[in-house]
Amino acid sequence: MTRTGPPERDDTQRPPAAAEVVTLGESMVTFLPSRPGSLADVPSFERAIGGAESNVACVLAAAGHTTRWVSRVGADGFGDHLVQKIASYGVDTSAVERDPSRPTGIYFRTAGDRSTDAHEVAYYRTGSAASAMSPTTVDLNALQATQILHLSGITAALSETCRSLLQTLTTPQPPHPTQPPNPTQAPNPTQAPHPTHAPHPTHAPHPTRPLLSFDVNYREGLWPDATTAGTTLLALARNADLVFVGEDEAEEAWGITGGPEAIREALPEPHTLVIKSGSRGATVFESSRPTHPHPPTEARGRTGGCSPAGAGASTALPSKAPCSAPDRGRTPPGTPPPHPVREGDTVTTAPALSVDVVAPVGAGDAFAAGFLSATLRGLPAKHRLRHGHLMAAAALTVPGDLGTPPSRTHADRLAALDDHAWGRLRLGPGWTNAADRAQEEVPTP
Repeated sequence: MTRTGPPERDDTQRPPAAAEVVTLGESMVTFLPSRPGSLADVPSFERAIGGAESNVACVLAAAGHTTRWVSRVGADGFGDHLVQKIASYGVDTSAVERDPSRPTGIYFRTAGDRSTDAHEVAYYRTGSAASAMSPTTVDLNALQATQILHLSGITAALSETCRSLLQTLTTPQPPHPTQPPNPTQAPNPTQAPHPTHAPHPTHAPHPTRPLLSFDVNYREGLWPDATTAGTTLLALARNADLVFVGEDEAEEAWGITGGPEAIREALPEPHTLVIKSGSRGATVFESSRPTHPHPPTEARGRTGGCSPAGAGASTALPSKAPCSAPDRGRTPPGTPPPHPVREGDTVTTAPALSVDVVAPVGAGDAFAAGFLSATLRGLPAKHRLRHGHLMAAAALTVPGDLGTPPSRTHADRLAALDDHAWGRLRLGPGWTNAADRAQEEVPTP
């Protein structure tokens, strides 16, 4: 019989070494314009790399952590360049598969802010090697050999097989039958998360998987339709332990307005929920209670937020009706009781920094990397958010997706500033280099 799909993996080889953070997702060769203007007018482009999950791995590796990137690329020159470039940051790329029948994705973009009408992006990723990722075409052992597994909603948008892979990775599994829980054993008090600190990655709420980090990363143009996007992203977020989402993404994907509290009401399940509010800063909600197993996401209703299509609702997502008080507490008929909104959340907010922006790309990935780095180090919530802002500032002050992160000592010094000094800090190009501290300014009277 002739095989028509990508070859399945043989995972009987030696288990991979553990990494602090493993990321999964498509990375592409990016072509950056040599000058401002439309794609029709720019005469030349410079080659770079871009991919949300590989960006996170590269930033973390540059910051001193052990990371692995798992993906698929074509057996072509662009695939060679991607793997070599990402490996040059110190990322383990040994689990990246080569596909001889599918190409490596590429894209071109203009220099403008992606939130403006002048911004253009031309993707050439349909049918790419990464879009063939599935539970049988990637190394699942390499994904599990880690403290933190970081995923993104972009991967789920690439294909049905990619969605199946993310669903497989995020669905909690019961304990191994040969190792049943001991009901007479007293709980270990050292495994209870401190109310103002991140749970240590080895204390993930689900003992059968690493701590699961999920960045919603909603990209409307990648999805087949708004309903599939909204229901899929909501299900994946509900099954994660740590979730990153922007206020704008929550409104676009789920129709949720009302600020961070309304988003937390719609997403009570994640132990840690980080909500990015653009130039205003970011807020983290952390539960002071351990996470308990819950019914499958698609079988639960909701209280709070808006009721997106799916979960028993009949209203299609494209209408994106804003949340309002009368909508809260309404559960679609015939659905089981919803997972309750957690009481006792610890809520921490950190304002964003003033930054002289060079290019507004890569900041969200860098923010996630900074937060994850501080999580691995067991830092308090305020410092985790500030390290996220500092890593984002490093990305914003360079032309491409990946900036040079500040040294750990440098970042720790800035993260420890008092609120007044933090609010007056302004960062410009070159601020992460010790020799260029002139670009890092704390105005004085």
